[in-house]
Amino acid sequence: MARMNIIVPALVVLAGLLLSSVYIVDERERALVLQFGEVKVDRAQPGLGFKIPLVQSVARYDKRILSLSTPPIEVTPLDDRRLVVDAFARWRITDAIEFREAVSLSGPESLRAAEVRLAGIIENAIREVLGSVPSTTVLSDDRTPLMNQIRNLARKEAAALGVDVIDVRLTRTDLPEQNLAATFDRMRAERDREARDEIARGGEAAQRVRASADRTVVELTSEARKQSEIIRGEADASRNAIYAEAFERDPEFFAFTRSLTSYERALKGGNSSIVMQPDSEFFDYLRSDKAE
Repeated sequence: MARMNIIVPALVVLAGLLLSSVYIVDERERALVLQFGEVKVDRAQPGLGFKIPLVQSVARYDKRILSLSTPPIEVTPLDDRRLVVDAFARWRITDAIEFREAVSLSGPESLRAAEVRLAGIIENAIREVLGSVPSTTVLSDDRTPLMNQIRNLARKEAAALGVDVIDVRLTRTDLPEQNLAATFDRMRAERDREARDEIARGGEAAQRVRASADRTVVELTSEARKQSEIIRGEADASRNAIYAEAFERDPEFFAFTRSLTSYERALKGGNSSIVMQPDSEFFDYLRSDKAE
């Protein structure tokens, strides 16, 4: 009976020691076996592992790709227009030993400490990159080159933590609330100025077109008047030549027909009145003694 009292506790202690010497590494994590704070084993493969009970301990670190959202920060681009920017980053632990030395913690506390330091690194990279370009570049649709520069700069700084920054994305680039009204007013003034410039240029172009059209009208009218005068002169010359030829052939008949034409033009209308001397030459062909 006394022997059983000794064996049972011994077996319990042995089982406890055996269980404490076994640890399991999940496929989503990486484990470091520590002995008095010194790393003895760096295990990245999943499965069972063994350690010395009471002497060695296991520190576990997540080896998956992790996410980090930075708080909004104000940056000042080259044109001194302040912007509110926040980012979203993807990162993972690549060197567990270096990571442990950098943060001096394990478990969830190590991730929180790493996120604080990593957020500072990314914020510094954002300020440096965005501070070297104008705000129009930051607010443009294609910001991929800027985000790649931020990622590369942050990756270089974060390497000392034993982590790799896989990607950085700018999730918001806005103007501060207090600057929105002033910015909108400035944008409206710029658009008004551009509209006035366009109207002025349009008016100038319209004036040039109108002046050109007026000059063309004057030229065409002058040319048409010139041609009409030439034609009229030629017609008058032809008419005079015909009159002259008719006069030479029979002067008496020519004078008679001209008098009839004069009568027709002078005696038009029912109320026409002519006051002249009876012996005027105008009535020569109305007298019977002359109409021979």
